[in-house]
Amino acid sequence: MASQAELKRFSSNLADELDSAALYDTLAQAERQDDKRRIYSELAAAERRHADIWAAKLKANGVSVRAHRLGAKTRIMRTLARVFGPEFVLGSVAASEMADRDKYAGQPDAAQMSLEERHHADIVQEVANRSKGISKGGAIAQAESWHRGVASGNDLRAAVLGANDGLVSNFCLIMGVAGAGTDSRNVLLTAFAGLVAGAASMALGEWLSVTNARELARTQIAKEKDELDHMPDAERHELALIYQAKGVDATEARRVAAQIMLDKDKALDTLTREELGLDPRELGGNPWTAALASFTLFAVGAIFPAIAFLWSSGTDAIVQCIALSGLGLAGIGVFTSLFNGRGAIFSAVRQVLIGMIAAGCTYGVGRLLGVSLS
Repeated sequence: MASQAELKRFSSNLADELDSAALYDTLAQAERQDDKRRIYSELAAAERRHADIWAAKLKANGVSVRAHRLGAKTRIMRTLARVFGPEFVLGSVAASEMADRDKYAGQPDAAQMSLEERHHADIVQEVANRSKGISKGGAIAQAESWHRGVASGNDLRAAVLGANDGLVSNFCLIMGVAGAGTDSRNVLLTAFAGLVAGAASMALGEWLSVTNARELARTQIAKEKDELDHMPDAERHELALIYQAKGVDATEARRVAAQIMLDKDKALDTLTREELGLDPRELGGNPWTAALASFTLFAVGAIFPAIAFLWSSGTDAIVQCIALSGLGLAGIGVFTSLFNGRGAIFSAVRQVLIGMIAAGCTYGVGRLLGVSLS
């Protein structure tokens, strides 16, 4: 008979595998590309096989296996995948797989599953890299000093952090002026000014970031074109190395590279995608779309601490501001747990504590300044 600790381990492993299987099933259902849909389906089937092993171990020890209830993180990820598409959460899924790739390393009865989990992590990471335009051939680009990566980050992570910036900055601003004894009308005006100023600043920063990335991408492509014109042999060699990195035989890789080099436009397109990791059609995205998204996300976060002053005033408004901000911070903490590998409760509590400490400090500073200036 297994010990209580072992039974607990079997149950935890079973829950993890069933959660993973459900998530990959959802990704497969939401995915439009056949090759990715097949990968997700195969991963889901593999996770279910692992789950069957742990369920069998529990049953062999006389433990009845109840119907599984999905964890909060899994339910959130599935909802986001259905609403926004698999690409929106893929980076977070890949990060989670990489964090859990060694979860069976210390379990002697799970050696084979440990190898498979490592393989799963590599597969999901490769799918995520391809979705972002990062190829194995991109590693060759690191050898040339003027190449720099301009791949975009994970959409979910950017969205959550953007809202977090708005919430925390406006919460601290409001608590600072409230601590100084400012009346509720002026607190509301300050909160609105902080929302607009912060959102505009974030939007401008994002617009500049994406614009600079596009200009950098164009510069890289121009230099690649110049190299094609003046050093075709070196570029043909790089193309061959890229295909060898993909697993193509050296002789065949050289033949394919030579064939591609016959068409300079095709060669430039291939090198742009494979060596630089750039999509010539997008070049880092649309700066106006990025700016609008940044403005909106910051504003959504900044609204939470401000709205209490629309219908309340004085101490009541401050208390409601703290409560609403705490709820917002907890929600952000839950979402950050999707890509930081920590538990949802831990992440929520940590987020609330840090936000409250920051707001408390600004309230104290405002209080001191208000007393000294009065």
